Amino acid sequence: MSQDLLKNIKKLRLETKAGIIDCRQALEESQGDMKKAKLLLKQKGEKLADKRKDRETKAGLVDAYVHLGGTIASLVSLSCETDFVAHTKEIKTLAHEVAMQTAAMDPKTVKNLLEQEYIRDSSKKIKDLVKEVIAKTGENVKIEEIKRLEV
Repeated sequence: MSQDLLKNIKKLRLETKAGIIDCRQALEESQGDMKKAKLLLKQKGEKLADKRKDRETKAGLVDAYVHLGGTIASLVSLSCETDFVAHTKEIKTLAHEVAMQTAAMDPKTVKNLLEQEYIRDSSKKIKDLVKEVIAKTGENVKIEEIKRLEV
């Protein structure tokens, strides 16, 4: 394997959080074109998420976020298929990011939340973050409930 390929795999992995093998396959299929490789990884993640969307989610995690000053808070409930995945870094990070998004953007429903632009990266929507976690964990992940409180 060439040094350029290794360097590009590392870069693509850092940017997309996809697995090493998936990054390598995407780069090989796109003949080293990073934009095409990212698109291929996104499409693969979306296909995986679509396959998993009907699977039962019986485990999960609740996360809270309190904004600096204590005047705004939010709660988020996520569900996934297994308790093991519920306690992974990916699920915990997603829950926290969704809680921050809820506090900042005040979505009225989960459906509204999923369609919002992500506050840290306007090129993504919240539903894209969920799909990325589904692709990474291999399990169905859902945002079950959101609550926002404000003084």
